[in-house]
Amino acid sequence: MTDASGRAGMTRALSFLAFDFGTRRVGVASGNTLLGHAQPLKTLALEGDARFAAIGGLVAEWRPDALVVGVPFHPDGAAHDNTRRAQRFARQLHGRFGLPVHEVDERYTTVEALASGGAADADAAAAALILDQYLRSLP
Repeated sequence: MTDASGRAGMTRALSFLAFDFGTRRVGVASGNTLLGHAQPLKTLALEGDARFAAIGGLVAEWRPDALVVGVPFHPDGAAHDNTRRAQRFARQLHGRFGLPVHEVDERYTTVEALASGGAADADAAAAALILDQYLRSLP
């Protein structure tokens, strides 16, 4: 197993917060390598400094080893405006909180979250799908 920075030899479970970035809302989920799956937490309907203050509170509460951000692409894999916005958000998270940030291709996660039982909080459910995808990719 590796730690959040990719170093080999780490044996403890790693915890993560994941984000489904949107310009108006950001879905948040938590998970860890011990259980191997994520749970939706909440959606933040905040902007600017208020959004990062709320995320800072979640980072302090959950104390994750790393963060995961869903980055959307067109179906053909091409980048678009929201791709760049999500990547900027990922860089801001790293800069503000000093944690490793992993980007995950999150095409269709919100659609999947809505389709799988009509999630009460689709953004948080999408964040959980993003984190589940990331956890499955780990060795």
